[in-house]
This record gives sequence, C-alpha cells and structure tokens, in this order.
Amino acid sequence: MRHRATTAIAMTAKKQRLVGAHDIPSPRRGFRWRPRSVIPHLVLLPICFVWIYPFLWMVSAGLKTEREIYSGLSLIPETLRWENFQRAWVVARIGEYFVNTVIITVGSIAIVLFSVALMGYVLGRFQFPGKKLVIAIFAATIFLPEGYTIIPIVELLQRLHLTNSLAGVTLAQSGGAHVVMVLLFAGYFAQLPKDLEEAAVVDGASFFRVFWEVMLPLAKPVVATTVILQFMSSWNAFLQPLVLTLSRPDLRTLAVGMYAFRGEYSTDWSGMAAASAISLAPVIITFLFLQRYFIEGIAGSVKQ
Repeated sequence: MRHRATTAIAMTAKKQRLVGAHDIPSPRRGFRWRPRSVIPHLVLLPICFVWIYPFLWMVSAGLKTEREIYSGLSLIPETLRWENFQRAWVVARIGEYFVNTVIITVGSIAIVLFSVALMGYVLGRFQFPGKKLVIAIFAATIFLPEGYTIIPIVELLQRLHLTNSLAGVTLAQSGGAHVVMVLLFAGYFAQLPKDLEEAAVVDGASFFRVFWEVMLPLAKPVVATTVILQFMSSWNAFLQPLVLTLSRPDLRTLAVGMYAFRGEYSTDWSGMAAASAISLAPVIITFLFLQRYFIEGIAGSVKQ
C-alpha cells in the first residue's frame, strides 16, 4: 500500500512538472509590451508610493537634523546622520527595550499559538452541547475595549506574584480570547478529511497526539498567520506594558520606551524617528518572510 501511494505521488509530481514545463515561455521569445498589464502597474505605482510615504519619511527623518525635519517633507537628507540611530540605541536605552520586547513577543507567541490552535481544533473538529454559545461568547469579546480589562489583569498578576517582571508582561500579552485566530484555526481544521484522525486513532494515538503530530503540522498557513498577528500585537502593545512597568523602567518595551525622547520642554524628533525605524524593522521583515503563508492561511480558513 505504501509503495503504491509513493508511486502515485511520484507520477502526479511528474505530470505537474510536465504541465509546468509547457507553461514556461521560451527564452527565444522577445518581450511583448502588453498595455493591459502595463497600465495597471503605472496606476498602482503612484498609489503605492503615497501609501508607503509616511514610512519612508520616518526613516529619512531618522537621518536628519531637527532643522531639516522642520524645513519640509523631503525624503533626502543633506547629510546622513547615523549618530541619531546610535543615540537612540545607547543613550535612550532602545537596545535594552529591544531585548525586552523580543522576550515578551516570543513568549506570547508560543503561549497564544498553542492555546488558540487547541481551541480551534476542538471547535472545528468536534460537536458538543453549547458549541454555538461558546462561539458567540468568543465573538462578543471583540467589542470589549482593552482598557476595561487592565484592572483585572493587574489584580491577577498580583495574586500570581508576577508583577514587575517580564513573565508577568508576557502572560498579560498572551491573555484575551484571540477570536480571529481561534476562528481561523477552527475553519481550517474543519475542512481537513476525517480519515486522518480515524487512521491515527486506529494506530492508538491519543487526543493530544493526533492534534500535535497529525493536525497541527497540516495547518502551517494558519500557524504563520497567527504568528504574524500575535507578533504585531505584542510588538506594538502600549497600554499593558506601560501600566505593568511603571515601577520598573528597565522592563519597558519599545513602544513605551519612545517616551524617553519627550522632554518637559522639547522633543528629540530625529531620535524618535530613528527609534521608530528600529522598532518597525522586525515587523516588516517578519511579514515579508511569512506573507505567502499569511495569505494562504486567510484564504484556506474562509474557503467553502
């Protein structure tokens, strides 16, 4: 049986290669100008430039002096002031805040990924009394403002003796219903064939082993989507890290650390722009690496 399955997979792959070979244009053919394909690009390029202009201006502002920042909206500085980034990293302690943010973000991603995947697996694969009610309660939490939950979160961390610690901030960032992520996993798991579970159960696999070794590896697109969503949420979080690190400035995250550039009578805008560019770089790099899986995860979860 295994030999026949391997042979079938090999024949299918061979057919795909043959079909794909006919789709590849011959290198002898010259480039043909097609108005239908060029005109949309000419229209979209200015729109894309306007869309990313604020980010480009922020990066250029990090390389300017205060006088240049106030002089106009030009993207090209007179002289590249790399010392702004050095000042932001060392003097404003952005380097320490960067490490804190990485620890909190990685820890929250691990906790959230495991919890939402398990909840999505149960909601997507099993029928039980009150399932619709559970989903309705999950959906209702979307309308609950974050500020309303900060007091019970602080009280809970105090009872757990996790206040004024990175573990406490990580746990706070991992809390919440994470409705979108749970529903993405539930929708994706619901579409997988039941034969996979039945075969694993026949082989003696337990509930958790079926989830961990069979179902979760098949949900890589949704895993990548969850990683991106939680990464952006934890990396850019402001309210909870601000409240939970008031008495421990050394535990601040990047979003909270931006306050270091604001003085009583003036603001270091060039240093703040440099720190903002440092803060946004990991988010952009992560999304560029996982964008294909992000799109596949969204599309696979909503496919009928």
